[in-house]
Amino acid sequence: MKVVENVNWNYKQPVEIIFGSGRLSELEKTVGKAKAPLVVSDPTFVRNGLAGKILSVIGGEVFGNISANPDVSEVNECAELIRKNNSDVIIALGGGSTLDLAKAASLAVKDISVYHGTGKDVPSEHIPVIAVPTTSGTGSEVTCVSVLTDRSRGIKAPIVSESFYPKAALIDPELTLSVPPDVTASTGIDVLCHAVEGYWSKGHQPICDALAVGAIRLVFEFLPVCYAKPQDKYAREKLSEASVMAGLAFTLPKTTSSHACSFPLTNIYHIPHGEACGLTLDYFTRINAADERTVKLAELLGYDGADELADAIYDLKKSLRLRTSLADLNLDDSQISELVRLSRHPNMENNPISITDEILTDMYKKLSS
Repeated sequence: MKVVENVNWNYKQPVEIIFGSGRLSELEKTVGKAKAPLVVSDPTFVRNGLAGKILSVIGGEVFGNISANPDVSEVNECAELIRKNNSDVIIALGGGSTLDLAKAASLAVKDISVYHGTGKDVPSEHIPVIAVPTTSGTGSEVTCVSVLTDRSRGIKAPIVSESFYPKAALIDPELTLSVPPDVTASTGIDVLCHAVEGYWSKGHQPICDALAVGAIRLVFEFLPVCYAKPQDKYAREKLSEASVMAGLAFTLPKTTSSHACSFPLTNIYHIPHGEACGLTLDYFTRINAADERTVKLAELLGYDGADELADAIYDLKKSLRLRTSLADLNLDDSQISELVRLSRHPNMENNPISITDEILTDMYKKLSS
């Protein structure tokens, strides 16, 4: 099959990537001569002492008031601490929620909601962030995206700005060894969504394509191993590789339909982000079978067409005990209509096939039966 590709494209990736097991030991060197570091940490690492160990080496303070879907109020609280301490570097230690909060707080503005879902340009001035991810999932350590929730307005949405690129990403796969299987599954399927959606996005380009294909292959091979054998160090390393590669693969093209649908699924029904993205990925793979690039992706991965790739995605979700339906929610027609309306996020416009309300309604009804 001959697929027509874009001839003109741009690529930019300003984040220094420091990857390898045991490389957390290089954090002090990476921080450099900062006088007032702030460690923004997942509460788990405050409790288990890891954040404290980092503070004992680099000094500074810790901020740990972070929820699973960080709220704009938490960003504002962290930004207030940054202004109070005149923090000159932020070390973000945790999963995607922690990294996203740290990137948004690095602006040190009084109210981040001014830029959340408003389209207003984000200031360029910010505190440098060193991202230290502890899950293999969001790829936030190499992206210019911060996904935040505003519970007072009932919305969850990304803010995209070049200000949010971390100065450096220090990726030590050993930090993922303690991640429980259910979180490994949810964050791992998010990696798959990033890579697949980045590939078929209207904004695709060849460097991101290559990274996407590589990441997808790693996820299919090593996510099941990490789920079944959490202490398998080699598998954790390869899944961490996949997460970084997928983050690089979608940053410029942007995510598409599955991510657009994930926001209301998480915001209303509290389905974890990765699981919410993965829920619809096989459906959109079948829908996007009308797109030549989606068929080409399936072939590159060794599948006989988009439907066979969709089957593989479904089987992977099932093996990881992730959601494959919404039947347990007993959604009525009005709730399905609400999901359809709220799924019309701008990311939906990146999908290669035009997604109508009728397509979304049919999908949600099938998922609910």
